[in-house]
Amino acid sequence: MEGSKVASVILIFTIFFTVVYSIDDKCAACNAVAEELEWGISKEKPRNHLDMRHRLDSQGQRRGKVIDYRVSELRVVELLDGLCDKMQDYTLSKIDSDRPVWIKVRDWDNLTMDKQEARAYSKDVSTYCGRLLEETEDEIAELIKKGSLGVGDVSKVLCQDLSKHCSKTSASDEENGSNGGSDGEL
Repeated sequence: MEGSKVASVILIFTIFFTVVYSIDDKCAACNAVAEELEWGISKEKPRNHLDMRHRLDSQGQRRGKVIDYRVSELRVVELLDGLCDKMQDYTLSKIDSDRPVWIKVRDWDNLTMDKQEARAYSKDVSTYCGRLLEETEDEIAELIKKGSLGVGDVSKVLCQDLSKHCSKTSASDEENGSNGGSDGEL
């Protein structure tokens, strides 16, 4: 009985540490998430304002307000909802011996590497994405609503400024005397 409790605790810790530490290069994973978010922003179609005038007053006039779609919560939800599910299309690939990179898989059947390992990596980056968004969602939402998060800015803002998973350029690090809190380097 006591042995099974110890085994259960060891199993739980093993699973926890495998999930938490499965992403070795958080900077590369963050850049992959930023790339997917940036792609979503770039593929947005122009939308009309949101008409929230659903109530009628005593004279039969519509009451409420019209909200610009670009600053609406709906836009934030549409951009971020399902982002981590899309990350399951990514896997870790070793292009050269020094540095593995996250790539988007177009066709899992034509994948040349071990498919089981590739699927495990895709689940890892999806889990990482969920944690990243949980940590930074409020800030990202505000930046999207303000219009401050555009194509070309996402990686810097998400990976350097908000999550600190990537170090800033070495010149700015020397000036600031910090490493930017990075867990991985580019």
